[in-house]
Amino acid sequence: MSAVLAEPVADCARCDAVCCRLTVVVQPEDGIAEHLTTELGGLRVMARDQEGWCVAIDAARMCCSIYDARPEVCRRFRMGGPYCEAVREDYQRDGRSRIESTLLGGAL
Repeated sequence: MSAVLAEPVADCARCDAVCCRLTVVVQPEDGIAEHLTTELGGLRVMARDQEGWCVAIDAARMCCSIYDARPEVCRRFRMGGPYCEAVREDYQRDGRSRIESTLLGGAL
């Protein structure tokens, strides 16, 4: 009888924070400060730095600097959920390249 190894459970502490590289659509009711957003194709989105990270990331601590006031779509993003897993798989397959124009705003 052979042992079946379980797939590793998603854990933000051991992840490359791929979700923090997605394009996050911001709604007016999110109340996100304008200096943290930009316009993309007629949509207000969280701005990203030159390396593709959300500008709200605290790089020293690798966590969201606006976590308690983050956009609703970020609140709905479920760690280890189907979308999280799909995005992580794409990121691994594509050699950890920047994720271009992947909108975070639908079913998560």
